[in-house]
Amino acid sequence: MAIVLTGKNLTIEDIERVARRNEKVALHADALARIAKCRAFIEERIEAREIMYGVNTGIGEFSEVVLTDDQVKDFQRYLIYNHAAGIGDPVPIDQVRAAMLLRANVHANGCSGGRPIITETLIEMLNKGVTPIVCQKGSVGACGDLAPMSQIALLMLGEGEAIYRGERLPGDKAFKKAGIPIPGLQARDGLATINGSNLTNAIGCLIAYDAERWLKQAEIGAAMTLEALKANMKPYDPRLHALRGFHGAVISAENLRKIMAGSDLVTGKEKVKVQDAYSMRSTPQIIGAARDQLQWTRSQLEIEANGVGDNPIFLPEERVVLTGANFQGTPVSLPLDTLGAAITMICVLSERRLNRLTNPALNVGLPAFLTKGAGMFSGLMLSQYTADMQIVEQRILSAPAYIQSIPAAADQEDFVSMGMNSALKTRQICDIANGVLGIELMAAAQALDFREYTVGRGTSAAKAAIRKHVAFLDEDRPLYPDHNAMQGMVERLEVLTAVESEIGPLATHR
Repeated sequence: MAIVLTGKNLTIEDIERVARRNEKVALHADALARIAKCRAFIEERIEAREIMYGVNTGIGEFSEVVLTDDQVKDFQRYLIYNHAAGIGDPVPIDQVRAAMLLRANVHANGCSGGRPIITETLIEMLNKGVTPIVCQKGSVGACGDLAPMSQIALLMLGEGEAIYRGERLPGDKAFKKAGIPIPGLQARDGLATINGSNLTNAIGCLIAYDAERWLKQAEIGAAMTLEALKANMKPYDPRLHALRGFHGAVISAENLRKIMAGSDLVTGKEKVKVQDAYSMRSTPQIIGAARDQLQWTRSQLEIEANGVGDNPIFLPEERVVLTGANFQGTPVSLPLDTLGAAITMICVLSERRLNRLTNPALNVGLPAFLTKGAGMFSGLMLSQYTADMQIVEQRILSAPAYIQSIPAAADQEDFVSMGMNSALKTRQICDIANGVLGIELMAAAQALDFREYTVGRGTSAAKAAIRKHVAFLDEDRPLYPDHNAMQGMVERLEVLTAVESEIGPLATHR
């Protein structure tokens, strides 16, 4: 079923379906009418020679330069040329597709001023699988993601490059093979295609989609380790978390109980300590805090996905042109940065539990470093090194980008969000998190193989899934294949799938 763009109801799940699963896209008839009405309004103003920023003036520091009629015709082309100034590797296809979808949804509000054919071409590119080549770096996160979005706009001129059916082609050839007419760019069309934080938000929406599922796997890893360490189950009592009132902690504790249901630790058959260390009993509060933070980030991203980020903004009903700074990326960069830090925090928690699994002074009778041949063998000693190195990388990346403004455009743009930095580094943090969590899951499975009591159904399902890829460490062997296998399992959600197939869906905020 196609995702119908109205400008107001696009969700992160919709964005993921189009970006990764090639769901078809359609423009609602009312949205098309709004776009056409706005365009007619602009053309009236152009005909009346009314001064409008970015339509018949230069941009940035050149906003006071009024263009002649002949210059207006060519300005959009030169605007795209000089803004297509990025650098670096191509942005992944799913992220570019998400950015095109978001830009089309902005247009659906009927305030951007481009011709309807520009929006329709973006949608046709999505439906026919034409994805522009876009450099990762170049946006400072204000006036929109101008450099990367300009590489998308180049295709409207029959220029630039694109991927079509796995082949990298010049833009005009990609359009020809896909059967898409080249629309060209007329007054306002270029700026209407690039003037928003759409790529930053696209990356952010896909991060939020993945982070929601990663947190569930973090709870599975925590449950496995808690069971291996003979945790006291009282800290996961629903009454405890209801009394404090943080929704994320309530959800996290609920998931832990569900994963561990049926365990001898829950039924009281196995003796446990009166009170565990913080890295064990604080797990619902800590993962819960990350869940609450993710909900705020998600809300901000979806507001941006359905808002109008242009400058100027055209209100044809009121016959008004508004200039402002709705392109400013800070409302997206700040929540993305803090989400990255929250994921890093959960990885620190994971590593502290890993330490308790391997440390003979803390692991409640398990073998040192989870090996039966300590001395001859070192077991999972070096797995902790690998986790630690990755966490330091995450900590470095967790420094916020939103405070790193460097003025640009002769100080006309004297505060910028650096939102693209926020998006790129938060994506890196999440990718690293798959490896950190994978190591805890592997260690917890190893530890559980030394225990003889019954564990929860969810815990058992997780361990069985891990054993399909990583064998019990009976004697030392090179561990990098196991680490990489576990990282892949987490990335592909195999642990989550196995557990939810056994016990049903784990809870989220929604």
